[in-house]
Amino acid sequence: MGPREQGMVTWRQLALFGAGCTVGTGFFLGSGLAIEQGGPASAAAFLIAAASAYIVFELLAGMTAADPEAGSFRSYAKKAYGPWAGFSSGWAYWCSELLIMGSQLMALSIFSRFWFPNVPLWLFAAGYAVLGLMVLLLGTALLSRLEHVLGAVKLMAIAGFIALAAAIAAGWAGNGAVPFPNRAREWLPNGIGGFWSALVYAFYAFGGLEVLALMAVRLRDPGDAPKAGKTMLAVLAVLYVSALGLAMAIVPHAAFSSKESPFVTAVHWHGLPVFPHLFNAVFMIAGFSTMAASLFTVMTMVTVLAKDGDAPRRFVANDRRGLSSPTFLLTAAGLFLSVILALLVPARLYEYITTAAGLLLLYNWLFILSFAPRLLPLGRLARWKRWAAFLFIVFAVGGTVVDRSIRPGFFISLALVAAIAFAAFIRTRKTVQNPRIRPQT
Repeated sequence: MGPREQGMVTWRQLALFGAGCTVGTGFFLGSGLAIEQGGPASAAAFLIAAASAYIVFELLAGMTAADPEAGSFRSYAKKAYGPWAGFSSGWAYWCSELLIMGSQLMALSIFSRFWFPNVPLWLFAAGYAVLGLMVLLLGTALLSRLEHVLGAVKLMAIAGFIALAAAIAAGWAGNGAVPFPNRAREWLPNGIGGFWSALVYAFYAFGGLEVLALMAVRLRDPGDAPKAGKTMLAVLAVLYVSALGLAMAIVPHAAFSSKESPFVTAVHWHGLPVFPHLFNAVFMIAGFSTMAASLFTVMTMVTVLAKDGDAPRRFVANDRRGLSSPTFLLTAAGLFLSVILALLVPARLYEYITTAAGLLLLYNWLFILSFAPRLLPLGRLARWKRWAAFLFIVFAVGGTVVDRSIRPGFFISLALVAAIAFAAFIRTRKTVQNPRIRPQT
């Protein structure tokens, strides 16, 4: 087996890696917000999000099979629309991931204070940031193995909760099931507007899709990319909807709160004292693995941007681990800046910023849907699916306008888009005025 083949993965390994990168605080904590807003009907929001995520990945996988590119969606955006599109897509993703990593670190710190309530948050956040960077220094091979293991742990934890909740619903443990909703008002306690607001949180739970796309280029057979994505998203859809459905079957809707994971609420409500500790440990594993995966994608994106002339040449990877010292230092500086913002900026404002960063990921999904027909021949069914996903994502983004608690995040996301578009305009104008500025190869 040659050096290149040693770095390749099978579609099963990629599916498990993708699950490890996707299952994180976006599901374990964000699902509580979805339930609070949408009630029992919020489980349907996760099915809609899963279907839309698969359609987006299916298009990306088709482009990967036809033309494998290390930069994935960013590289395809450039091919479809030109340099401004590649610049905008790449830097929007980089900015959003760095901000989201800060919120992931804060979530990890809060989980840790479950056991050590007197330790300052900044100490935990700094410690986890250093640990994540150390994993990155050890190379992508170790990260891939780590994500495979942690991905399996997280999936088994969700399956374990499903088994426990099913036992409670059957009357074998806890207080048994709660009355089944039999009226529309019970399914949608906050009306259609509440369901609309819940939809965006369901989409956030599938936010690791981009990592899977970036790793798809390492498949031994790029044609297996759709199979990996389909398997991963189908498994996650079943586990997500089953876990949430059972949680709402054993706990009254009014008991759930956005301040606590619905799974912790469920075991607390049924007087099961050991399980909160177990789930807290899983939350920490989930948060750390998604943070480590985000670090990998941030580094990969900077390298791709540098190779194409959209970032300084010094950021091109130049060692066997696929890193360069300037890229590592830039990522570390951005990560610690995000932590400082999370600690010093008022909590509500930082929540708006991270909401905006999450919306940038959905804007990238919309961008992928818009340029796919330029690079792939689409049949009638594929075109219908593409439009369905496009409308669902737009609908989910619109939910942030309906929800007054996160509405400012929507307007901040528009400001970020405007700033990135302005930078792309300046970059493109300089390239036109100075023809000697060319992408590096």
